[in-house]
Amino acid sequence: MNDIEINEIEQQSISLQFFDSHIQAGFPSPAQGSFGDTIDLNDELITNPEATFCARVIGNSMIDSGINEGDLLLIDRSISPHDGCIAVCYIDGEFTVKRVSIRTDGIYLVPANKRFPELHVNGDNNFQIWGVVSHIIKKL
Repeated sequence: MNDIEINEIEQQSISLQFFDSHIQAGFPSPAQGSFGDTIDLNDELITNPEATFCARVIGNSMIDSGINEGDLLLIDRSISPHDGCIAVCYIDGEFTVKRVSIRTDGIYLVPANKRFPELHVNGDNNFQIWGVVSHIIKKL
């Protein structure tokens, strides 16, 4: 079940050039923007640095939610887990990333791949939600 690898985030300012125009995802339009200011990805992606960490995905239990092997997840421990969120969970000695489903009969960890079963969390499990996934960083 161990389908993420936890890494520390080293807080460092990284400024990138920012193209100050929108890029069409529909029909092309004439280029109107230019490179202007810079942006810091820390400011764009991390709300609470003290409570945020990253993890690299191993495995394919979340592919139907767009989370693939090798993707980096930004996980924010300051976000309260809620029904439907995607979270990094610690269960019985292993970490996993799953969608949290809160039902009348308990908590379920739901994969986004039909080949994997749901996991019902019960009182016998050593269980903790470590944090909620706030961003997915992918290589194309």
